[in-house]
Amino acid sequence: MSVIGGLIVLVVVLAAASAAGFGLRARQGRFRPQGPKSTALPEGTGRGDSVPPTAAASALTAADLGAPLGQRATLVQFSTEFCTYCGPTRELLAEVASGRDGVAFVEIDAADRMDLTRRLRIMSTPTVLVLGADGAIERRSSGRPRKSELLAAVGAVLGGGGDS
Repeated sequence: MSVIGGLIVLVVVLAAASAAGFGLRARQGRFRPQGPKSTALPEGTGRGDSVPPTAAASALTAADLGAPLGQRATLVQFSTEFCTYCGPTRELLAEVASGRDGVAFVEIDAADRMDLTRRLRIMSTPTVLVLGADGAIERRSSGRPRKSELLAAVGAVLGGGGDS
């Protein structure tokens, strides 16, 4: 292969890798709706982080969480000890939950709760779930969430702006 041909291949590979990286980064911290209307990939594909709308994965109970559900909504964070963004995410979720009546915050160590991690297909930390009053998973985000995205997700679950 000539030097110019090698450079062209290198440029194409770098452009493709950059585009893939930017695409993945754009998805980080974005909340996606969950449930029967979600576009979950078939079980066993190993790609994406949407939860298939099965009865086992579509709702969490107080027993699953090890803490009571909020009266109106529950924010659930899956963390690990070595997670860089888990601390700031914890602070943001605690702030949002404490500022709204009937909203609880629960943090789960993904390594300690491998049963839930597998069941919900948690692939990275932090992963944030916004549960409705009944424990149904309404919204899901992987990576450090943006405050505006979190407020919009909570508002959608609470109905209205979510500021009460």
